[in-house]
Amino acid sequence: MGRLTEVRIKLIAVGSKMPTWIVEGFTTYQKRFTRELKLELVEIPAQKRGKNANIARILSKEGEAMLSMIAPQDYVVALDLSHQQCTTPELARRLEQWQHRGQDLVLLVGGPEGLAPTCKQRADQVWCLSALTLPHPMVRVIVAESLYRAWSLLNNHPYHRE
Repeated sequence: MGRLTEVRIKLIAVGSKMPTWIVEGFTTYQKRFTRELKLELVEIPAQKRGKNANIARILSKEGEAMLSMIAPQDYVVALDLSHQQCTTPELARRLEQWQHRGQDLVLLVGGPEGLAPTCKQRADQVWCLSALTLPHPMVRVIVAESLYRAWSLLNNHPYHRE
């Protein structure tokens, strides 16, 4: 397919002040990437949710904040339950395609209610991480590990075994 270009993956996730084990889990995989593939985390503060919270307004504000972190030339992938899941080899093929695009990659992870409709509309692609409902803080760790595993498969690294 040709030479891979350096790609920055920006994981934009709703939520901050994560438990230590979440931060450590994400950082463990983040450090493993090479200079050709860098993983960066951008946290968007979650809007306050109360008993009578206006969820549509909350999603809209979180979506605006997420979209403000995306450059027009970025390739955007929304994580959403509404699409089909992929296997590790399929994710590896996607990762290789993303690297060949020569664009920075942005992954969007919503909060407890998911992603704002505007974020889904901006997405160039959708990735369903799991059919399971996962706690949104844990998603950032699973995404980091999944991307690292896909990278290891592409690079014949012993981390991934079948």
